[in-house]
Amino acid sequence: MIDTAGLEAELHKFADARDWHQYHTPKNLAMALSVEVAELVEIFQWHTPAQANAVMRSDEARHVEQELADIAMYLVRLSMVLGVDLNRAVAEKLVMNAQKYPAPQA
Repeated sequence: MIDTAGLEAELHKFADARDWHQYHTPKNLAMALSVEVAELVEIFQWHTPAQANAVMRSDEARHVEQELADIAMYLVRLSMVLGVDLNRAVAEKLVMNAQKYPAPQA
């Protein structure tokens, strides 16, 4: 299971040090998250499946890692601002998905 507590604490300290809490509204964080996802998508845009599968063996690997980190940070920060326990939400969603898509039938 995931545990975002350490990341949450670091993101809170980071925002505190820069007085960014005032800007970290649900709207702003959701929009920023969307932008970061789009930046990740852009890396793969127009690639064939084979090219997309090879990205992590290319010069773009570090770029992919950075975009994934941005996505994770914005997602965790958004969940904090909304008061969502992301660990609980993920655990519950995994149970729901297991019921919806039982392994023997998948």
